[in-house]
Amino acid sequence: MTSQDWAEIVRGADEIIPEADFRERFENASARGERLVIKAGFDPTAPDLHLGHTVLLNKLRWFQDMGHDVVFLIGDFTGMIGDPTGKNVTRKPLTEEEVAANARTYEAQIYRILDADRTRVVFNSSWLNEFSGADMIKLAAQHTVARMLERDDFHKRYTSNQPIAIHEFLYPLLQGYDSVALNADLELGGTDQKFNLLMGRHLQHVYGQTPQAVLTMPLLEGLDGVNKMSKSLGNYVAIDEAPNDQYGKLMSISDELMWRYFELLSFEPADTIAAYRREVADGANPRDYKYKLAGEIVARFHGEQAAREAHEAFVSRFSQGIVPEDLPETSVAADADGLQMAALLVAAGLTKSNGEGMRLIKQGAVRLDGEPIKDARHTVYPGEEHLLQVGKRRIARVRLQSSS
Repeated sequence: MTSQDWAEIVRGADEIIPEADFRERFENASARGERLVIKAGFDPTAPDLHLGHTVLLNKLRWFQDMGHDVVFLIGDFTGMIGDPTGKNVTRKPLTEEEVAANARTYEAQIYRILDADRTRVVFNSSWLNEFSGADMIKLAAQHTVARMLERDDFHKRYTSNQPIAIHEFLYPLLQGYDSVALNADLELGGTDQKFNLLMGRHLQHVYGQTPQAVLTMPLLEGLDGVNKMSKSLGNYVAIDEAPNDQYGKLMSISDELMWRYFELLSFEPADTIAAYRREVADGANPRDYKYKLAGEIVARFHGEQAAREAHEAFVSRFSQGIVPEDLPETSVAADADGLQMAALLVAAGLTKSNGEGMRLIKQGAVRLDGEPIKDARHTVYPGEEHLLQVGKRRIARVRLQSSS
C-alpha cells in the first residue's frame, strides 16, 4: 500500500479504531491480493438519499476501486425499530411497507456512485428474520444496561426522566450483529454511529471473529452551514434532484462551507483542492471554484452535458444582463430556524409587509435563484446566499447571517 493510498483512506475521516490494527490488516490484504469486507449500513427511513449520505458512499467507492468487497447493507429489519441515535424521544417505528418502499429507492439511487457490478447489496432481515426468541435473548445477554446508558443520548434521556423503550436497546445490538453475519473487516459510519459501530467489534469478539475496524466520517453540514444535512430541516441536496436545482443549491453555500464540501464530496485529489485554497487566498474569486464543485457533483448524478447546461442556466441568470453582475449583497439576520419567504422579502427591502409578500407569492411574481416560489412558508437558512426577484425590476442578492 502506498502512502497515497493511506492518505485517501484517512481523507476526511474523523477516526479509525484501532488505526494501527486496520492499517496492518489493509497492508497485508493488499500484499496478498485478498479482499477485505467493507460494510456500511443504511436504514431506509426516508425515500431519498442526499449528499450527506454520499460521504460514506464516496468512501465505499474508493475501497471498491481498490478491489475490496463492498457491502451496502439496507437495514430493513432495524429500520422498523428506528435508530434512537441523537433523539430525545422514542422514534415512531416505520411499517414494513414504508421500509420496503424506501429500500427500493435506495437500491435505485446508490448506483450513481457505486459500481453495480461490484456492489453486494444485502438486507439484514435475511438473517434477523431467522432469529428465534432464544437467539434474541442470547444476543441481549452480551451487553449490560449500565453500558447502554453510557451512550450519550440514552444517558441524557435517562437523567432527564425521558422514557426509553426496551426495544431501543435492541437497535445497537442488532446493528452490531450485522457485522457478525457479514464477518466484516471494516465498518463505515457517521460520527453519531460510533457507539453502534463499536458494538459490532464487541459482538464479533463474543462470537469468535476477528473484530472489525471502525472508520467514522463527519456529518455533512447542510446548506445552512450549521445543522446536519437533513430533509426535515430543508437544508439538503437530494441526489435525484433536477440538475439546475442541484447546481443552484450548491452555488448558494458560503465560501467557507465550500471547502468542507470539497473535502467530503469531491473526487478531486487532496493536492488539487489544497491548490484551489491557495489560489483563493491569493485573490482568486471563490465563485469560480464553487462552479467547479457544483459542476462535478451535478455531472456525477446527471452527466457532463446536464452539468454544462446547469452552469449555463445559472450564469445566464446572474451574469448575462438578467441580473446586474455588480449587484451588492444584502446581509439579513436569521436564527437557526431560518426565515420564511414573506419575511425574507421584507428584510431584503423588496416588499413593505408580509401581507404584500404573500400576495405577490400567490400571484407568482416572486423568484428565488430564478425559480418561482409558490409557498409563502418556504424557508431559507443562515449561511445561504440567494438571488431574490419580485417581478422584473426588484432584485436583491441576500446572504442570511446567523443572529445567534
